[in-house]
Amino acid sequence: MADDRVTRRCDCGAPAGPLGVCADYYYRILAEEQADPQMYRWHAPVVCVYLLQHPAGAHQKSLDGQFRLLQLYLDKGLDALLRVAAHQVARNNHRARSGYDMRPLAPYAPLPLGGPPQRFRATFCGLPFESDSFVSDGHAAYGNRIETIAEATAEAWRTVQA
Repeated sequence: MADDRVTRRCDCGAPAGPLGVCADYYYRILAEEQADPQMYRWHAPVVCVYLLQHPAGAHQKSLDGQFRLLQLYLDKGLDALLRVAAHQVARNNHRARSGYDMRPLAPYAPLPLGGPPQRFRATFCGLPFESDSFVSDGHAAYGNRIETIAEATAEAWRTVQA
């Protein structure tokens, strides 16, 4: 019988890794983040990347915002993304009733029509998972890997033709 990891592919086009398809990696990342506040700093880029690489699991209208947030992250870095995310959470507070603020994302390109891309040069399935952790070699290394996946995601979407 063939090894399922060799023949199984994720809907983003990636071959399954040792943990399975990207969804398996994504949910493991989310679980590990809950116990590790330093790892949780990359939560927003992780969610953006996952939804943009697997748009069938997202609301279509939110993908444009995810793409713009990803561009902000790649342009200005993690701290800038965290500031914008905190601003959005504060605005979405039921007492504030001010809603989502698109101004910080206005300079960034909208999600290209004609997607999703068929393949990405880096996906969650390629993340190393050692000693039951994604950060076994440190948070900076994990952050670099998430940034590589984010770059690959933005790059693939930018090549989509309408």
